[in-house]
Order: sequence, then C-alpha cells, then structure tokens
Amino acid sequence: MTNVPELFGSMVFNDTVMKERLPKDVYKKLKKTMREGTAIDADVAAVVATAMKDWAISKGATHYTHWFQPMTGITAEKHDSFITPTDDGHVMMEFSGKELIKGEPDASSFPSGGLRATFEARGYTAWDPTSYAFVKDGSLYIPTAFCSYTGQILDKKTPLLRSMDAISTQACRILKLFGKDVKRVTTTVGPEQEYFLIDREDYAKRKDLIFTGRTLFGAMPPKGQEMDDHYFGALRPRVAAFMQELDEELWKLGILSKTKHNEVAPCQHEMAPVFTTTNIATDHNQLTMEVMRTVAQKHGFTCLLHEKPFEGVNGSGKHNNWSISTDRGENLLEPGKNPSENTQFILFLTAVIKAVDEYQDLLRISVASAGNDHRLGANEAPPAIISMFIGDELQAILDSIESGEDYTDVYKTKMDLGAAVLPAIPKDTTDRNRTSPFAFTGNKFEFRSLGSAVNIACANVMLNTAVAEELRQFADELEGAEDFEKALMALVKREIKAHKRIIFNGNGYDDSWVEEAEKRGLLNFKSAADAFPHYVDQKNLDLFAKHNVYTSAEIYSRMETQLEEYNKILHIEAMTMSDMVREEITPACIAFENELAGTVNAKKAAGVTGGMEAGLLGKVSELTEELYTKSAALDEAVAAVPTDDNEKAAHYYHDVVISAMDEVRAPADKLEGLVGKKFWPFPTYSDILFYV
Repeated sequence: MTNVPELFGSMVFNDTVMKERLPKDVYKKLKKTMREGTAIDADVAAVVATAMKDWAISKGATHYTHWFQPMTGITAEKHDSFITPTDDGHVMMEFSGKELIKGEPDASSFPSGGLRATFEARGYTAWDPTSYAFVKDGSLYIPTAFCSYTGQILDKKTPLLRSMDAISTQACRILKLFGKDVKRVTTTVGPEQEYFLIDREDYAKRKDLIFTGRTLFGAMPPKGQEMDDHYFGALRPRVAAFMQELDEELWKLGILSKTKHNEVAPCQHEMAPVFTTTNIATDHNQLTMEVMRTVAQKHGFTCLLHEKPFEGVNGSGKHNNWSISTDRGENLLEPGKNPSENTQFILFLTAVIKAVDEYQDLLRISVASAGNDHRLGANEAPPAIISMFIGDELQAILDSIESGEDYTDVYKTKMDLGAAVLPAIPKDTTDRNRTSPFAFTGNKFEFRSLGSAVNIACANVMLNTAVAEELRQFADELEGAEDFEKALMALVKREIKAHKRIIFNGNGYDDSWVEEAEKRGLLNFKSAADAFPHYVDQKNLDLFAKHNVYTSAEIYSRMETQLEEYNKILHIEAMTMSDMVREEITPACIAFENELAGTVNAKKAAGVTGGMEAGLLGKVSELTEELYTKSAALDEAVAAVPTDDNEKAAHYYHDVVISAMDEVRAPADKLEGLVGKKFWPFPTYSDILFYV
C-alpha cells in the first residue's frame, strides 16, 4: 500500500526541502519573496541554485529546464544538462544562480500576435519563485515566465502574476478600512478536470482523433448516456488502475488530487484537486493534463481533453472554483453564520457582482475556443450568456439592502429522508445552479464555462483584474468617507441596484432566458469568433493598462493569436474531414457497393428479381454521391477563406466552413449505419465508447 504522506511532494523542491538544504537567512529571504512578491537578489539565487541542483541530482535528475506557458495554451520546455567540462577531460555538475533566474529559449516559433519580428526571435524565461520546482523524467523543472526580446510578455503566467498583484493591492486597501493590517491577499483556485479515456488502438485508427482531438464523423450507438448508468458508477478495472497511478504521480509532484469518479458520458471521468493559490493551481492543472496523457498511454488508453470529442454525448469542461484569501488564512468570500451582518463579505460580494456585470465580455472571451463552441449552452454546460447564481439567502440579503427593508433570515431547512436510521441533512441555501456560468457555492465562486483543454490562467487573469478594478473604485470612494459604515451601505445599495441584472437564479437552458437576458442588456456572444474582437474594446484596454496586467500591444497580440488559432483549428478539421472522405469512407462505400452489386447480379442470373440488396445498393449509392458532392463543396468553401484579416476569416469559418462540414457529416453518418461493418474504415462510437 502506498504511503501517501511520504509520497506526497517527494519530487518537489518544497518548503520542507528548502528548510533542510538552505541556510536560514537564505531560506527566510526566499520565503519573503514567495509570501510578499518581493524581488530576489542574485546572491540568494546562487545559493538556492546550488541546493536545488544537489537535491535534483539526488532524485535522479541530469538536466534542468525552464518550464513555461506560451500563448499556445500548453507548456514548453528546453532541457540543458548540469554538466560542465573540466581541464582534465571530465565533467562536473554545476548550476548557477544566473541559470536559475534567466533562460534564453528561441522564441521564433511561438505565437506572438505581432509582438516580435523575425530578427528579434530571442526570448527570455524568468524564474517564478512562488511556484515550486520539481523533478520529472530525469530533469529539474523550474516554473518560469516568458517574454520577448523587447520585454513584452509572450506567456500565460506573467499576466496572471500581475493580476494577482493587482487584486492584492486593492483588497489590502479595502481591508485596511476594516482595521485589518494585511500584507498580501491571494486568489485561490481548485480546477476540476473532466476528460475521456478511450482505447489507444481505437484512437490510432481514427485520423480525426489524431489530428483534431475529436471525432468528425460518427453515428450515435443504440445506447449512449440516456440510462445515466455511467455517472458515479463503479470504475472499470483498467480505469481504476489508471486513476490509482495518476494519483500517485500527481501526489509525487505535490498536486492535491482529491476526487475521482465517472462522469456522465461513457468513458468520461473527472479529477478534482484541493484548492491552492491561483498561480500554483494553474501550473498544477497544466501538469495534470500532461501527466494524464502520459499515464493513459501506459495503461493502453489515450486521454482526450477536447471539449467535445463525441457528437451527441456529454462534452468535457473545467470548473474554476475561485476565492480570495488573506495571508492570515481568512477567506474573504466566507459569509459566516450571519452574512447579513458581515459587511466586509457584502462589500467583496458586491465587487464581484459589479466586476462580472461590467466585464462579462472578458469572462466570455476567457472561455472562448473552437472546441468550447460545441459545448456552451448544449444542455451539458452553461449558456454563452454570462450570468451569476447567488442562491436564496444572499438574494434575500441583497434585496433587503436595495429596498432598505429589514432582512428576514432564510433559515436553513433540514431534509427528512424518511428513515429513522438516516440523519436529517441541512439544505444548503447557496447550492449551485448547474446551468449558471458563475455560481456562488458556499465560500467561493464556481466559474463553470471553461473548456476542458483550456489553460485556466486566462479566466483568472480576467477575474482578478476585473475585481481589482471594482475594489479600487470602492477604496477610492470609502477612504475619504466621514462615516465609513454609512458610506459603505450607500455604495453597496447603489451598486446592487445598478448591477443586479447579472444575477439570474433560474434555468439557463430555458429558451426564455435568452429573451430575458436580451431585455436585461446582457451580452450573448454565441461563438468564439464573436467574442475575441472584444478583447480590444477601449474599456478593456483601459482596465488592463490601469492595473499593469497587459499593455495595449499585448492585448492586441492575444486577440490576433486566438483568432489565428481558431482559424487554424477549423482549417485542420475541414482538411481532415476531406481526407477521410476521399481516402477512407468513399473507398469503403464503393467496396460495399461492389459486393452488393455482385449479389444483385448473381440473383438476377438465378432468376430472382428485386430483393433488399438492390434497395440497399440504391440507398448507399445515392448517399455516396451526396457525400462526394458535399465534400467537394467543403473544399471549395475552404479555398475561399479570406486570408487578409483574421477576424473576417474567423467569422467565415464559423458561418460557412462549419456549415459545410455539417453537410458532409450528415450523409457519412447515415452511410455508417448502412455499410457492412467489415467495410467501415475506422472504429465507430459503439466500438470506442463501450470497450471491454
């Protein structure tokens, strides 16, 4: 049996290791940097580098890498060995403070959105001491930020760290008004991760899964998820073995893997960690997805992280459980036993409500992707319209503040389960609404719109910065107030009235909500193509510049990068679809037609006319002709994509190319149900989703 406490963090240069291996003064200076965000000096870095290298070698490492998160959304790494030549022809193992602090990977092939020219391809990585280094696969991994030769940011980590500084600064101002001397406020996140496991042999036989991560063709099997028998069901032995090894590998890396279970769709599963600081949670989630893929291969699986791998069954998301805590361990979104009397909580809650309303476009952008377009609003995920759920109790409190009437307590009722042996269970007045994109769940907000493959940094940059701005406005107003309590309640009343439109506690799947949201003036960006251009709305440029999170050029670069990625993904999908029709499906149909024709001719020669074979041959022939025609139309549509403007191209892909792909898929999926199984060129949904 695994000794989990001993295993946990065993491959991490964590606080315990630092205490053991660093001189006391160096340890204190490093901890101060980690705790307060202060800069680290070169002398301290040199001592840390030597200790880090010696520890890593003791764990089997021979190399080190500056591990960073470029705008691709995944991680990147370049490995260098510790070896340094000696005069006698041997080598010694060295690692300097300079090598720890800064690296110089070539930036030429990473997305930049126009931030760098070819002759300025060099990039720099900078050590992030707030995220622990770790050893994996024989290398010391050092979490780093990544910037261009000119100093502009090219990664996901840097703006996240800046946004965390921004919300800390403004939250500390607010807390000072409540008489609290807090040096640092940190946002925390626990990202739940959904994923699919399919047999690797099936994966290897499908070009669409290999090239795009999702199936472009596939008829629904006789059974899907309608029986609800997979959700929380008993784990298949192969899956249980995978999950056990996944936990062990994640625990070694200090990742707080807590919950595992079967999800709604066949082959779909979920892992949920314990929350930690947003920066570390982001690093851990990127690492979790990587480890999932690696461990899956060892068990004969492929791990699919696409938002919608299979049409007609549940897609995969990532729930971003977000909260705010002080360096003293106080959760600022904890209502307490009497939330109506907790004015500090009410003020922070109001800031979040105002932030989500005023920057609903940024939250929508943060979850936009080609994959997530298939999922949002599809009765498996929140709608594309951003709204908030706060529950009955908080709704009643806000209503009383707005109206000026006394608050009537919403008592927590207990559910009687009708059996003497079972206890009465308290009913939570803040229980989450699963159709809400942004739901209050007790002492945190659960942002439920994220796609499963996304880097969570973007959503948390938007959240942190938007809330920081509202807290800044509140602090500016309240710091000069003669009567703080009176001014606070007046502020809260005003802002609740102004932004209550964003609160919706009803069914987000109901068609009436779309009409109601429009009446309220809420945004409805139905696709990523609609959302991305709003990155550069003036209010958003002003927000990020004010809090030193992005420059204007950095925002434009992200808009261009994401539009370009969207276009490339859809181009690859369209071309893959054409290839599969031309090289696999059409030849299979012709082979089946030939066999049918032989049977029809043999029956005619025997004096038997008609028969089902002739009818089937006619249907298959007609659908194959239709498939050929629709595939040619898809090729023509792709050839006509605008090439001079990424935004125009994105709308064209969404409006024209995707429609053409749907036209191709329709006859192909019908043919799958008619063509003999021995002829069909790749595994079907029945094969993939119901493996033994």
